Order: sequence, then structure tokens, then C-alpha cells
Amino acid sequence: YSTVIDLRTKSEDRGMDEEAIAVELGMEYIALPIGRNDITFENAKTLGEIIEVIDGPILLHCGSSNRVGALLALGKSLAGADNDTALQYGQENGLTSLEGLVRKILDAEND
Repeated sequence: YSTVIDLRTKSEDRGMDEEAIAVELGMEYIALPIGRNDITFENAKTLGEIIEVIDGPILLHCGSSNRVGALLALGKSLAGADNDTALQYGQENGLTSLEGLVRKILDAEND
């Protein structure tokens, strides 16, 4: 990997100094703290913009990939996907318990 993008908030235990380890291994480390209330189109756009300029493989994670999938689903919607396709993409990338929230956000966008 060339870059680690960590969506965990400051209060989440990492069990290690992930940033120091990533840097020591020659990777870039980007902290983009995303809590449940931060699942928004704006943050999905921000994540997409970060991913777009990275050259090389990315390790994108949170605690369980649920937030990863949520933001990727919203990003897929921003790229023009219909709600079902966006949700499926999110599920393929870890979206689980946040699906209801993501569905609500997607439905509100299309009203």
C-alpha cells in the first residue's frame, strides 16, 4: 500500500501508533475522522477527492468497514448510481448496521 486512510475517530482505540508504523513503512497516513453523525455526502465527496489524487494502492479502514461502506455508497451515488446500486456497492465494501442511515440519506437526496 502507498497510503493508509483511517476513518476512526480520536476516541477509538487503535492498540498501536498506526500513523508511526505507516510512516516507518514508507506509506502516507491520512486521518479522516468519521463518526456516525459524519456520514454525509460532503464527507463522501471529501473522501473521494482524497482517493482521486493518491497514486498507488490504498488501505481504507475504520473499526469494522461499516463507515467505509457508508461513505463509498454515498460516493457512488454522487457519481450517478441509483440508490440500489449505491447501497450494493456500500455492502460490498463493509456497509452493515449503517445501511438504514445511508438509505435515509439517499432517499432524502432523491426527494
